[in-house]
Amino acid sequence: MSPTSPARRLRLGLPRRVFSQVLLMQLAIAAGVAVLATGLFLAPLSDQLDDQAMRRALAIAQTTAAQPSVAEDLSFSGPTADGPVQAAAERIRRASGAEYVVIMNKEGVRWSHTDRGQIGKVVSTDPSDALAGRDVMEIDNGTLGRSARGKVALRDADGEIVGAVSVGIEYDSVRARLVHSIPGLLAYAGGALAVGALAAYLISRRVQRQTRDLAFSDISALLAEREAMLHGIREGVVALDRAGRIRLLNDEAQRLLGLGTEVIGEPLDVALGPGRTTDVLAGRVTGTDLLTVRGQRVLVANRMPTDDGGAVATLRDRTELEQLGRELDSTRGLIDALRAQDHEHANRMHTLLGLLELEMYEEAAEFVGEVAGAHRVTAEQITEKIHDPLLAALLVGKATVAAERGVALSVPRDTALPDRLVDPGGLVTIVGNLVDNALDAAAGTHHARVEVDVRTEGRTVVLQVHDSGPGVPAEQRETIFTEGWSTKEPPAHGQRGIGLALVRRLAERQGGSARVGEAPDGGAEFTVVLPEGLTEPSLAAAEEHDDPRREGATMTRVPKEPR
Repeated sequence: MSPTSPARRLRLGLPRRVFSQVLLMQLAIAAGVAVLATGLFLAPLSDQLDDQAMRRALAIAQTTAAQPSVAEDLSFSGPTADGPVQAAAERIRRASGAEYVVIMNKEGVRWSHTDRGQIGKVVSTDPSDALAGRDVMEIDNGTLGRSARGKVALRDADGEIVGAVSVGIEYDSVRARLVHSIPGLLAYAGGALAVGALAAYLISRRVQRQTRDLAFSDISALLAEREAMLHGIREGVVALDRAGRIRLLNDEAQRLLGLGTEVIGEPLDVALGPGRTTDVLAGRVTGTDLLTVRGQRVLVANRMPTDDGGAVATLRDRTELEQLGRELDSTRGLIDALRAQDHEHANRMHTLLGLLELEMYEEAAEFVGEVAGAHRVTAEQITEKIHDPLLAALLVGKATVAAERGVALSVPRDTALPDRLVDPGGLVTIVGNLVDNALDAAAGTHHARVEVDVRTEGRTVVLQVHDSGPGVPAEQRETIFTEGWSTKEPPAHGQRGIGLALVRRLAERQGGSARVGEAPDGGAEFTVVLPEGLTEPSLAAAEEHDDPRREGATMTRVPKEPR
């Protein structure tokens, strides 16, 4: 295998795991800091030890020069090895631990020295500064080698300079102090390095858990893929931190919510303002596929909490799917209506055939007129009050089914519903289930009837369905909305007890409510309130103008029959 092979380069490079890379980098940083701190400490330590040695030498020299007997003995004795000056100098040297104590006259001739052979000779270093009255501190080389020196002038009782005192501290002792301090310093540095290594390990383990032990290249690739995915999907994504601040908005979420990137980092309540959309995204309203209105858009929102205490909310534009839902629900409602009308039409045709066979032509013509007129009046009454085509078609079909079952289905005079529902399909489901239950309850009763009343208060839709049935006992008025609860026998192909549960679920999904009470004239009265059941008028107009499918639709409204 060549030295430049990929396997060779991989072994010589950094490890791929984030844990290993972070640990190695932090250990290198900790070791570098420890070495740098040790070097920075040792560099001034040497200078400090030199300065301390020179000051100590100067202090010993000053103490020696301050003794009056030294100057007096220098003046009245000669430079001999047994003289009083040599004795005093040796006594001071031994007591202070100095390397030497040299006392000289004004000509620089030694009166004392550690080496007695040097007594009477001129000193090897220049004494002029000390003889001039200036204190001297220096590191220099003399007859005894390198030493830290202190020199001061020696004065007599009258203050006249009669000589000088030079004291030396052996430089090897200074170096020994420096070397002696290094093990302790290295011990501290090693301790600091150990603490740094432990901290590096703990941090690396935390990073490993948070990054799921991925390599840096994998994290970078995931980030790039996430950015491409978030900004490429046709679903809005809003990420929130644990404090409820926005930390991510993809392009679709910005479009649906009408926000820009400047709101990133702001609290959700500040960015969106108060309202149902804010409550849904913040988690104050819980559930799945929650409907909310933002400006002129109907949105379906879902929220998923994250492990760090935040959440990710997804938004879908319901307005873009509304036409497909309208067409599907319209087709389904019309099929049910046609099925009922087919059965009713067969009975009427049989009646008409019998009248013709009996040659009762006038009665046959009168029968045809009554049937056609009754159907026309019912359809016109509903479509004049209910402008939403899906709901109008449903009620026309239910009226036919009710007539077959001997139940009168009516719509009050003050009923009015514009064609700008937020969730037409949901309201059709709600009305369909309530009317079916009302027909079941009213069928077979005296003067069987069902009344469907739909009103609007601003953007709020209020639906009430009355029937002439036996009503609902007070203790069961909450239980009937529980999924699976029913007073009827379950069919062989499925289960009962899901209609009213679905009604309440659909109402609560739009922020509304569903309840049951007693009608003023007996029977049950179901009331559904949808606080944001209608879109803004401009939204309805824009949908009708912009949607190309409306031009080709053939069943958008129940047509009125000509009078």
